[in-house]
Amino acid sequence: MHKEELHLKVFMCVIQSRQLVRTPQRTAEEASPCSMLIQKPPSKTDALKSLDTMDDPDAVEGIPIFKNEWIMTHEEHHEAKTLGVGKAIAVLTSGGDAQGMNAAVRAVVRVGIYTGARVFFVHEGYQGLVDGGDNIREATWESVSMMLQLGGTVIGSARCKDFREREGRLRAAHNLVKRGITNLCVIGGDGSLTGADTFRSEWSDLLSDLQKSGKITVEEAAKSRYLNIVGLVGSIDNDFCGTDMTIGTDSALHRIMEIVDAITTTAQSHQRTFVLEVMGRHCGYLALVTSLSCGADWVFIPECPPDDDWEEHLCRRLSETRNRGSRLNIIIVAEGAIDRNGKPISSEDIKNLVVKRLGYDTRVTVLGHVQRGGTPSAFDRILGSRMGVEAVMALLEGTPDTPACVVSLSGNQAVRLPLMECVQVTKDVTKAMVERRFDEALKLRGRSFMNNWEVYKLLAHVRPPVSKSGSYTVAVMNVGAPAAGMNAAVRSTVRIGLIQGNRVLVVHDGFEGLAKGQIEEAGWSYVGGWTGQGGSKLGTKRTLPKKSFEQISANITKFNIQGLVIIGGFEAYTGGLELMEGRKQYDELCIPFVVIPATVSNNVPGSDFSVGTDTALNTICMTCDRIKQSAAGTKRRVFIIETMGGYCGYLATMAGLAAGADAAYIFEEPFTIRDLQVNVEHLVQKMKTTVKRGLVLRNEKCNENYTTDFIFNLYSEEGKGIFDSRKNVLGHMQQGGSPTPFDRNFATKMGAKAMNWMSGKIKESYRNGRIFANTPDSGCVLGMRKRALVFQPVTELKEQTDFEHRIPKEQWWLKLRPILKILAKYEIDLDTSEHAHFEHVSRKRSGEATI
Repeated sequence: MHKEELHLKVFMCVIQSRQLVRTPQRTAEEASPCSMLIQKPPSKTDALKSLDTMDDPDAVEGIPIFKNEWIMTHEEHHEAKTLGVGKAIAVLTSGGDAQGMNAAVRAVVRVGIYTGARVFFVHEGYQGLVDGGDNIREATWESVSMMLQLGGTVIGSARCKDFREREGRLRAAHNLVKRGITNLCVIGGDGSLTGADTFRSEWSDLLSDLQKSGKITVEEAAKSRYLNIVGLVGSIDNDFCGTDMTIGTDSALHRIMEIVDAITTTAQSHQRTFVLEVMGRHCGYLALVTSLSCGADWVFIPECPPDDDWEEHLCRRLSETRNRGSRLNIIIVAEGAIDRNGKPISSEDIKNLVVKRLGYDTRVTVLGHVQRGGTPSAFDRILGSRMGVEAVMALLEGTPDTPACVVSLSGNQAVRLPLMECVQVTKDVTKAMVERRFDEALKLRGRSFMNNWEVYKLLAHVRPPVSKSGSYTVAVMNVGAPAAGMNAAVRSTVRIGLIQGNRVLVVHDGFEGLAKGQIEEAGWSYVGGWTGQGGSKLGTKRTLPKKSFEQISANITKFNIQGLVIIGGFEAYTGGLELMEGRKQYDELCIPFVVIPATVSNNVPGSDFSVGTDTALNTICMTCDRIKQSAAGTKRRVFIIETMGGYCGYLATMAGLAAGADAAYIFEEPFTIRDLQVNVEHLVQKMKTTVKRGLVLRNEKCNENYTTDFIFNLYSEEGKGIFDSRKNVLGHMQQGGSPTPFDRNFATKMGAKAMNWMSGKIKESYRNGRIFANTPDSGCVLGMRKRALVFQPVTELKEQTDFEHRIPKEQWWLKLRPILKILAKYEIDLDTSEHAHFEHVSRKRSGEATI
């Protein structure tokens, strides 16, 4: 992408050069909105074909990425702290609450103050804006402390009828003008954002009326001649077109999966069928991702109603599952589910059907508002923080000609979109469903949701063939340290392989088990219930294959293994390199293989994310929350926390951003004793405020001399009489636990994509009655790059790898570190002089929709 194209500035800089990086926007053709689904059982051929062309891994269901395209010069860095001087920003949350809203509010306040602007809270949403008085209060740096881990919205939200009338908006305008506020950040759903746009469009007339009535002076009207509006979408429904993920959606999925996991155990005990109804209004995103994450038997979503004979199909599906030995059935229902005639399909209707037709013991659970509650996930904290930073930049750069915009997540980028274009497309989806144009509704939702659906259809609606005659034999194994989500990847790989008619083998204990012949055939039921289980059911070891080539080759021949799926971390990648090297000596090793990155360290070259990283990150955040809470009573306490990751500082950095750390020490950003001194002095000053606690994260191998004990002792000595220090080494708890919804969903799609590639590569490598694969592209890493799942030859990734420290030479997340420092109140110089342009949302009503 060239500089001359439309671009969007991202508020971050290169660490060592302290230069601001700006990220261009993607074109309308590259962008994709909130994700999507379908609901018609496919043919096996069509489903596999759809999966084969899947290029969107739903990056938005995990931690967001922000990449640099070009870099500003050093001379431009001095303007950031004066950009907001003389300006005032108000932030409000409106409509339904969503986890992560507080993170966005915190970022708006702190970045606004950083730029020199005054920032105001508007309590109780638009009602507070209309009522004025104490509902509109100036915020301080300390007033947003300890907000990150809180669910809901601290500043309150309310449905406001007054603001829908012009008289109410007139009162709201008066309250803003009297305080000199001309910049408004609205965090809410499409209704709240539509109200904000109406407010802005009427602003001039409202000022004129206020001036005529004598409520404001000519000078006040002149100072407030235009109003800037920026929206952030806060909604658990993920139903706003133009953004891949709304604030609160990931946290809602966490709440849902916690309940589904709990229900699964009791369902298995009593051989029950459970029907779970989840929120989402007219959007089935929560229902679809839940079904993928728990391996549900069926999901009902409003965007694609089931066929007219769905009752027969559902009962047949449930019976087949029970006949294969399963002791439970899970059915997920979106609250807006309908049939082809627009008639609602309720959870009670489904229960009655199952009881009447099959006689199964069936229970209904309506999750309700519990989905909106609880602590926000790491993703929502980072998303809210990231969007809040960009919102401030958009407001302060706004002009009278700038349309009201919404800050959105498009793949791996923060983008600004005209608010009303997004609102219109969102309304078009609902209209299409009302008019029963379901295919168009799907297209308007976007391709990423459709990719979720394609995988769901394969795993839930396509019957595995009875015969495996003429099929290929593919082996699946785990290598390296255990990571949550490995089992979900194995399950998906096995079942997609069976659907394709392949014979699938599982290898226990990694390459060591492959050498010893610890191999067995897996059937459909073998991997039943694996999606939500942590660790590695197959067993995993760090052993590399080079020393056992002879035994491995013998077992490849013995078991007729024609392809190998390796799920693991850096050892899986280096093991793949050794297999490529071993082909020179052993023809048996000339079989296709693919590596699926799975490690908490997120250090596999060729992929921005690894399976298991999100779970580890959430574990760290939860622990940091509890540790910070323990300091709330004692005050004046600083905690030094050691995280895993080897030499990779991903966990420390991202957990620091999500948990509100004061510092995060990592190997990739060298630090000196002077840096440690600056951090100590920073905490000394912090103890003089109302925020009398500190959090410092240290990656386990960030420095061989500045150990966790050293840093703890340093802080203890320098903090005498000012603060106490405590240390915690989190250890292997970061590798344990049930996988998060992101890791389950990501692993499931990675496994499906890998097996589909494998079948094609084996067929391509078939020569003279045997498999012979010796080209570089027959041994790949399946990685996520921006929005795409791509296969990259392991040999080509060698140049991108620091083998000594077991990390990629370039890591995208380093560009996020300045945000961590800014939000912790460090002096970081950033430029904000160049204006970002907008993307637009294009709609094609009679063809494919691109958003």
